[in-house]
Amino acid sequence: MPFIADFHIHSKYSRATSREMDIPNIARFAKLKGISLIGTGDFTHFQWLVELKKYLKPKSRGIFECEGVNFILTSEVSSIYTKNGKLRKIHNIILAPDFITVEKINSGLSPYGKLDSDGRPILKLDAKDLLKLLLNISPECVLIPAHIWTPHFSLFGSESGFDTIEECFGDLAKHIFAMETGLSSDPSMNWRLSALDRITLISDSDAHSPKNMGREANMLDCAIDYSEIVTAMKTKDKTKFLSTIEFFPEEGKYHFDGHRECKVRFSPKETMAHNKLCPVCGKKLTIGVMHRVEVLSDREENITPPSAIPFKNIIPLEEIIAESLGLSRNSITVEKEYFSVLSRLGTEFDILMNIPEDELKKKTHPRVVEGITKTRRGEVKINPGYDGVYGEIEIDWNNTNKNAETQIALF
Repeated sequence: MPFIADFHIHSKYSRATSREMDIPNIARFAKLKGISLIGTGDFTHFQWLVELKKYLKPKSRGIFECEGVNFILTSEVSSIYTKNGKLRKIHNIILAPDFITVEKINSGLSPYGKLDSDGRPILKLDAKDLLKLLLNISPECVLIPAHIWTPHFSLFGSESGFDTIEECFGDLAKHIFAMETGLSSDPSMNWRLSALDRITLISDSDAHSPKNMGREANMLDCAIDYSEIVTAMKTKDKTKFLSTIEFFPEEGKYHFDGHRECKVRFSPKETMAHNKLCPVCGKKLTIGVMHRVEVLSDREENITPPSAIPFKNIIPLEEIIAESLGLSRNSITVEKEYFSVLSRLGTEFDILMNIPEDELKKKTHPRVVEGITKTRRGEVKINPGYDGVYGEIEIDWNNTNKNAETQIALF
């Protein structure tokens, strides 16, 4: 039975993270959204680890359960170090098979940084040495480079990353078999690099609040078992790792180049025309994901490798409701309608991807139904994100149903 997994989230012990990111709330929202397996995040933080041990009960090998939701032990760490004369800042996700291994990982990492300072600790540790440490603790540990194109903190980041996997991990590069594409890129952009053909591209929410869980995710069809899941990634078995669920990458906050302070948003061509400098203040522009892909790619666009795993683009349901009704996503009306729609129709993922239009029309606002169906068809307009500013998404209402009501209907 296929299931949806989100491996990368954060707890309330990470910076700039909602206090609602505790296990009961994570479990509650996972069920609302239709996420069957979710990463714990932040197991390097001792207080969060205490809570994980309190709430999570063993279910199968490497899988734990709370309130009917499956959890897998994960954490993200930030490696900041100098290599080949350049400052590197790399975020990596760690997967561990059990709490004993987690304890060993935390003990091994503690000399390199203050693990209790943040749910995502900063380590003075080369990413290659981090991988070596993990493999020495247990060959079942997995390291997955996180949001690999983000300018400031990623494997291929324009500001502090590398140009190849081997440049970062050396002779241990063969142990890197999965990478996280991040919100500002989708698989088709990554397919332009032939070096990634062997890599399983995963997508996760990197959620700092319950509502953002599942904004990107993965669909698998294997036993919900640690070894089975890792094997599905390692072998890139398309009968077991079925697809990823993606943001429209333009909505990510580093898709285009730009300078936030001056409100300058550029495509790669525009950036090159301005010699990578902000035309307002003259400072260096932040080079975004699209530009960086262009620099490192060895293929043209619209090429799908034979090994490619499919993907689907979605917009979170609350955003669709807000856009459909002309309201702020944070409004009370949108929040009420969101939970009302879920109560009538089921999980968010089913509503966004599976439930037929005719069924949606019976149980929710016609304008919202139109927003969902237009999103399914990719009928959206987006001003791309840049330099830490999320893209602005807008459903394309051309040829829309002029009779659709714009106020909430009662069902």
